[in-house]
Amino acid sequence: MITGDDVNGAYRLLLNREASPADASYWSERLTNISELIPYMLASEEFTSKHPIKPHPSWGYHSSFDAEEVIRKYAKKHIKASPLHVTNFLGVKTRPAVLPEYLSNLVGTVQSIPMPANWHADIAEWASCLRAVDFASASFVMAELGCGWGCWMNNLGRAAKDSGKRVKLYGIEADLKCLEMAREALADNGFEQAEYELQQGILGKTGDFVSYPKTPSGPAWNGAAASNNESSANPEGYIKVPIIDFEEVIRDEVRLDLLHIDIQGSEYDLLCDIFELISRKVRFVFVGTHTKQIEGKLFDLFFGKRSSWSLEMEQACKFKLFNGWPILIADGAQLWRNNSV
Repeated sequence: MITGDDVNGAYRLLLNREASPADASYWSERLTNISELIPYMLASEEFTSKHPIKPHPSWGYHSSFDAEEVIRKYAKKHIKASPLHVTNFLGVKTRPAVLPEYLSNLVGTVQSIPMPANWHADIAEWASCLRAVDFASASFVMAELGCGWGCWMNNLGRAAKDSGKRVKLYGIEADLKCLEMAREALADNGFEQAEYELQQGILGKTGDFVSYPKTPSGPAWNGAAASNNESSANPEGYIKVPIIDFEEVIRDEVRLDLLHIDIQGSEYDLLCDIFELISRKVRFVFVGTHTKQIEGKLFDLFFGKRSSWSLEMEQACKFKLFNGWPILIADGAQLWRNNSV
């Protein structure tokens, strides 16, 4: 825990004034070290007015709730570091093999609150997903499509369990190497097999299989189903992945508290296919967006006639321009709340 003197030192350095007793008390009770305070101060209106700088793009979200407060609510105090993992503010442990180029040098550390972002996600996604935990009752049920190493299954499952809730976590992923990492991560973070289900596949309604690119080494974080033309032109470069009926996956659930979708540009097409189902069964839908076109189409879909959905978080995807062509540099975020579930 930081002291009032620590807080005063930071205020003198960055704001050129003493902290008020209320400020000193507030930060001392909530933070464990001074490095956690710095991002809040750098993002404060007082600092930016004294030191005009270009804001971090992850602060560019719009929400109907206090995103920072939702994240702070679930931040744990006195987290013990693991010598084999990177540990985050929820106490969730991640093996460096998940993303070695970023995580190898962070092994044995405890990461601070993601304000405005950490190596995994930004404030918009963290707050959106944790908000679904807030609204869950005695149990928290979620599905993560394109689950990778089970990142949101682990993080939200941990937050829900630490809040005293039962959990059931569904993960669907096309890449077998990612699924292996997901099983390892769920075991590392103390989840029992009855608390989760992992399946290899891609959601759809017709057909038995779809072509998916082979990955010679390491997990495929950006893989996407291929068109018939792509797989026919290079059959050796693809494997067959089963098509899964989402309604069958969640048939035993009365309600899902969260559906998390990040499937590399196929989000809108899938949501059109399952929109009637999610309108009956899903309370929150988080979508990672990858194009401006997808963002606009999702607005049309969820704001459709007689819609029961409302938008609670929005952050546009970000691009750089190269020869007049947009190159994606950061996914966008949309959190939709179903007011009839």
